[in-house]
Amino acid sequence: MARAGLKSKPEYELIIDGLTHDGRGVGRHGNKAVFVTGALVGERVLAVQTGRKRNFDEAMLTSVLVPSPDRVEPKCPHFGVCSGCVLQHMSAEKQIEAKQQALLDNLQRIGHVAPERILPVLTAQAWGYRRKGRFSVRYVEKKGGVLVGFREHDPRFVAQLNQCHTLEPAIAALITPLAELVGAMSAKRDIQQVEFIQGDGPPALVFRHLSALDEADLSLLRAFGERHGVQIFLQPGSVHTVHPIRADYPPLRFVLPGSGIMFQFKPLDFIQVNAAMNEAMIERVLQLLEPKASDVVLDLFCGLGNFTLPLAMLVGEAVGVEGDQGLVDRAKENALRNGIANAAFFAADLSQDVSAQLWKTRRFNKILLDPPRTGALEVLKQLNLKGVERIVYVSCHPASLARDAGYLVQERGYRLAQVGAMDMFPQTAHVESIAVFEAG
Repeated sequence: MARAGLKSKPEYELIIDGLTHDGRGVGRHGNKAVFVTGALVGERVLAVQTGRKRNFDEAMLTSVLVPSPDRVEPKCPHFGVCSGCVLQHMSAEKQIEAKQQALLDNLQRIGHVAPERILPVLTAQAWGYRRKGRFSVRYVEKKGGVLVGFREHDPRFVAQLNQCHTLEPAIAALITPLAELVGAMSAKRDIQQVEFIQGDGPPALVFRHLSALDEADLSLLRAFGERHGVQIFLQPGSVHTVHPIRADYPPLRFVLPGSGIMFQFKPLDFIQVNAAMNEAMIERVLQLLEPKASDVVLDLFCGLGNFTLPLAMLVGEAVGVEGDQGLVDRAKENALRNGIANAAFFAADLSQDVSAQLWKTRRFNKILLDPPRTGALEVLKQLNLKGVERIVYVSCHPASLARDAGYLVQERGYRLAQVGAMDMFPQTAHVESIAVFEAG
């Protein structure tokens, strides 16, 4: 698992008695904590130091002397070098159990709150789920050409991948052909990332290039798209410069099987990474919100309307607010396209003062939150929660959820009624979760 340069460093033995938020084992060497990449709780291991911090050291596992019963053989040959996954060596059942515990630990340690009920964990398939992300691309002459993959544990390096089992299969099949494509281009030194996204149709690839592409390179890209059945987009500058290499591509789209709602999106738009989990998550959100025809629901950080539109089919009115104007425009278009007339959408930066926003003057009886990693504290402090009987909070970061939960319980008088983890990103340490707050 370790880089070749680490072999010359001395090894030391550790007993692993904990797990960090990013999936590393925690042991002690002398009086100092050591975070060990690749180690599991209960193991006795040998490791070499890779970094030194004031309060802890960092190390890389070199061998397992006494393995954990939860240890499994990683499926991917790149595991331990590529940082895209950090938990492949742990059984899927133990992974989500650890994530559920990390969620509860954060609520207790940061928010000083405990739920009245712990929800069953929500899971879907453990492999072949990732439909959106970004490949790093590097031309490295010493390694014989172009590398396409994710960052190594040392983020200065790009892992040289030839497969990835967490990606949607149609995307995973493109890794080696992409390296060959970029290697054949005269602009190979100027292409440093390729974003990918897939709805219900073929994948779309966005090539970020630092210099103008000549006609020969454009021909190579067009031929690649036709040969592999993918849509090719170019990004010569900011996100606003993204454009298709051909004008006749059909819209990118996906349909929610439960409701039949169809979403169209752009290649750099945010969509939930795991389609099966997204469907299950929407079902759980609707169940926990207990929607009624008389409800007026506020959906903050609504994106394309992923929750807003299914919710609008069950309530009197749903109001979505999102900071990205492009996503708001497409949410409105998706509502119109699906014949949903009782969903309204507004653009607002929810990390700033929202007192002048028209939607802010409305009265809602239920609120749905799906914020980024930074959480929702800034907007929560500004909301008039009088009459809001229930808040459902979808979180992608347990620490910010814990902080916001503490605020809602201790400052605004809500009860943390239910909470549970959702395995949106199997094989990674990422913790997605959902919480329900009820008026006290």
